[in-house]
Amino acid sequence: MLGNLLTRRAALVGLAAVAAGGLSGCNTTPSAGIQPVAAGGPGGAISVDTAPLVAYVGNPTAGWVQQSLPGALAQVLGSRASGGLQVRIDTLYLGNGGPGDPDRMRGVATLGGRTINVRAVSTYFSTPTDQALPEQALQGRVQALSTAFAYRLKRKMGA
Repeated sequence: MLGNLLTRRAALVGLAAVAAGGLSGCNTTPSAGIQPVAAGGPGGAISVDTAPLVAYVGNPTAGWVQQSLPGALAQVLGSRASGGLQVRIDTLYLGNGGPGDPDRMRGVATLGGRTINVRAVSTYFSTPTDQALPEQALQGRVQALSTAFAYRLKRKMGA
């Protein structure tokens, strides 16, 4: 009986160590401020300004947009962003989930002197993992919203 007890304890301690090690990799490094980032695309630079968003929702949400949006725009638009694309994100709202209260992002894109107002919507459905890792869940929602924004801009550009 004593042998079984020690084996169970050792297994629980080992499992806890593995879980703690896995979760420690989820920690993000805080940044002092969010600066516009330029992503070099095949046809030019993509500049994303999240300064209004920092005032609206603060960090780390604005930082997540700053990280995910340039790549999403470069991937979705490709060479259509030639001549330099400038995007300013004004507002971001993370709803309670489902189609009744979706996530929303609003901003302005400027390409070749043409200004395009863009509003993107993404629907979020909660999972049990979201309760265990809330920050990663929010970051994933921002990434999905950034991709939706890029596709909405592509559509409004007529591409």
